[in-house]
Amino acid sequence: MPLPQMLRAELYANPANVFLHDAILVSCRKHGQKIALVDSSCGRRVTYAEYGEMVEAAAHGLVAGGVRPGEVVAIFLPNSWEFCVAYHAATLAGAIPTLLNPTYREREVRHQLGNSGAAMLITDRANIEGVSLPGLPRLRKVYCTREQASGSQAFGDLLKPVSGKLPAPEQSSDETLAALPYSSGTTGLPKGVMLTHFNLVANIYQLLGPNAVTLTPADNILCFLPLYHIYGLNVMLNPALLVGATLVLMPRFNVAELSSVLVAESISMMPLVPPAMNALCQAAEAGQFPKNHTVRWVKSGAAPLAPELPKRFTTLTGILVRQGYGMTEASPVTHVGFLEPEFYRPDSIGRPVAQTDCRVMAIDGATDNSCEVATGEPGELVMRGPQFMKGYWNEPEATAAALRDGWYWSGDIVTRDQEGFYRVVDRRKEMIKYKGFPVAPAEVEAVLLEHPAVRECGVVGRADACAGEIPVAFITVRDGFVTGTKLQDELCAFVGERLTHYKQPREVHFVDVVPKTASGKILRRELRQMIR
Repeated sequence: MPLPQMLRAELYANPANVFLHDAILVSCRKHGQKIALVDSSCGRRVTYAEYGEMVEAAAHGLVAGGVRPGEVVAIFLPNSWEFCVAYHAATLAGAIPTLLNPTYREREVRHQLGNSGAAMLITDRANIEGVSLPGLPRLRKVYCTREQASGSQAFGDLLKPVSGKLPAPEQSSDETLAALPYSSGTTGLPKGVMLTHFNLVANIYQLLGPNAVTLTPADNILCFLPLYHIYGLNVMLNPALLVGATLVLMPRFNVAELSSVLVAESISMMPLVPPAMNALCQAAEAGQFPKNHTVRWVKSGAAPLAPELPKRFTTLTGILVRQGYGMTEASPVTHVGFLEPEFYRPDSIGRPVAQTDCRVMAIDGATDNSCEVATGEPGELVMRGPQFMKGYWNEPEATAAALRDGWYWSGDIVTRDQEGFYRVVDRRKEMIKYKGFPVAPAEVEAVLLEHPAVRECGVVGRADACAGEIPVAFITVRDGFVTGTKLQDELCAFVGERLTHYKQPREVHFVDVVPKTASGKILRRELRQMIR
């Protein structure tokens, strides 16, 4: 097939002024009795008709419960049918959903609820056990899904019939926020990413457009990726429901359960992250991966994919690998690979999706005045397109640093070959990727500095075969403290009690001084060289 025929220029449909919940409800009416969701955590199977009814009921319930247009509704749940309903109901009610990692500790929960100004929280008792919610002035109500917490209301109450109208949108779809996920961007503590309905719908239509990712009503998709993450939310949940596919939800990755579900639900595709792909390779080598599966392809994203891993995976399972690339700020997809034999490059992130312009800029330390590099040369990936965020929530300086003259500076170093295929070769940004989950060094450092033994510290990532990267801490201790294994363990546990598990340092190195620039910025490159 000639190269030009595989270019991506068209969208699946016109996203102009399409609100996400409206597109989902149209699909619910169209696909009525077809199964929309299978929730493996409770065995519930939800048809499209039932899903649409629950979304509309919950939206009315939120409005009757006092939520006002433009207010933030926080969703703090694992993968479940309740998460999905709560998300689409919140936008239908005119609210802005902010999505919390269900493994977050109290510190992280309070930061996101406080920073977003959440008015309502939809969660479950197990998630908020040990979390103090008082002191959050805007939080008025807490709804729990399966087990009630003290002072909460039942999520089921939102589904009860109530009178009243839903608010009409006050602004166009490119001004109305449809999601407020939190990301650390290229640096720093987590920030709210303002994604509009237009951003999300445009990215779905980019994914579903010609020569991109083909999903159909016949697909049965397995999703263990967390829905709070933009990968699970807008690469799997929203596109699957929009086209009328069946989405099978797992609350977490488990090889034995996944292998069983693949066969029982006749799964045709699933999204992966590289560590999960590696775990499935090991299962296949041990004879624990089902040979009678019906999976045709998997999508890999959220972290760099080692070139040999997709080859190994396909050899062991017979399943093709389509690698993609993106970030929360891009709703998230900017690039995706092909499955067609002539253009099958699983070591590449593929080509840009439709209406996404890309430049590969010279890395000269003065990015505003950079120029584009020659084909095949490494440079920073800079992009623009309809899927890119409106900006960071209440962070104008961070927004201005990431979005310059309409272009998003990714912080990732890529190459582009003569055929137009992109490959990620390095990162300029500080983020650590543990099993695809971002870890902001500054957030871990802030916690470590609260420990009485720590005078100064720096955190970087170290390559790890199973996790991709692990956080490694370099610590300078205060006088009177003894370095050694006991203090190492204590510091790791100190972080583990305050931040979700994957942010905990896996190694601690004691140093006389943490290297810094003259202005006091940590020289992470020097720290990384110390662990090679």
